[in-house]
Amino acid sequence: MNETMVCVVGNVATRPVYRETASGPAARFRIAVTSRYWDRERSAWADGHTNFFTVWANRQLATNAAASLSVGEPVIVQGRLKVRTETREGQQGWMSADIDAVSIGHDLARGTSAFRRAQRPEQASVPERPEPNWENRPGDSPTTGEPAAQYGLPAVVMT
Repeated sequence: MNETMVCVVGNVATRPVYRETASGPAARFRIAVTSRYWDRERSAWADGHTNFFTVWANRQLATNAAASLSVGEPVIVQGRLKVRTETREGQQGWMSADIDAVSIGHDLARGTSAFRRAQRPEQASVPERPEPNWENRPGDSPTTGEPAAQYGLPAVVMT
């Protein structure tokens, strides 16, 4: 409940690694986030420090990320920030900033992307429903435009 949600904008730094695990698909990749600032002395934009985050994706997000992302592409990642520290015997301790991704997408401010909806094998075909007639008078049937009283429906007027 009290998790740190972040939204980072950067570039894919490593090729996504996809794995099938017992709990479902998982993928991870690194994202490089570089701050930019205005350098008054040179009157130009300059790059600041680069932060690297390991992004973890699970289930359908993992499958789609592995199929969609390549090194160098600009992305936006939203998720829960996890900072891990680890010490190993005889070695210096290290820290890692990970993002447990909720959403990943291409940054359309820096390019274009073509979206394709992922097909799930268990999806059943949905029967076609007629498009409602949005120009009906209040109280008319939404599909035929005829008065609702013919169908035993109460007339409803919304204001």
